[in-house]
Amino acid sequence: MLLNRRRILLGLAGGGLAALVRPGRLHSAASELIEMRGTPRGERVWFSPLGVAVAPGTTVRFANRDRVNSHTVTAYHPDVLGRPRRIPVGAEHWHSGFLLPQEVFEVTLTRPGVYDYYCLPHERAGMVGRIVVGGPGDHGWQPAARSPEGLPPAAANNLPPVAVIFAAGRVNREAAS
Repeated sequence: MLLNRRRILLGLAGGGLAALVRPGRLHSAASELIEMRGTPRGERVWFSPLGVAVAPGTTVRFANRDRVNSHTVTAYHPDVLGRPRRIPVGAEHWHSGFLLPQEVFEVTLTRPGVYDYYCLPHERAGMVGRIVVGGPGDHGWQPAARSPEGLPPAAANNLPPVAVIFAAGRVNREAAS
């Protein structure tokens, strides 16, 4: 179902996407928490929330709340392990290194656009996330990469559509499926 909804929503023109942006849906806090989670036996892993809309200048804190696994928070960028660029041009890329349970990594996102990221050891299991900074009306706005080329299928299928993130403000794993 997500894949069909994604095709429809990502096929919207820039103007149609802008119409879906509701003022006040962007989280305007100075910081936003995204947790790395997993089941007690480690068979499933995910970021929570999976997608979030924030204002430019927001500091995003990634906290490993998984008691079993180490995780990374890694931006899709050619300078980080040769991955395809899935963050705005000119935005700072990041790679947290391995975070043990309860460790935290922070990044401040200032450039408007869509930032896709993944967990290095769990990308093939679909542990990815998307942060939308600002909106289509912001100067320099850069939408998400439209092609899933270069992504494992589980990762490509887990990224929530930008329009869904705008509409909800935040998307949890359960709501995306």
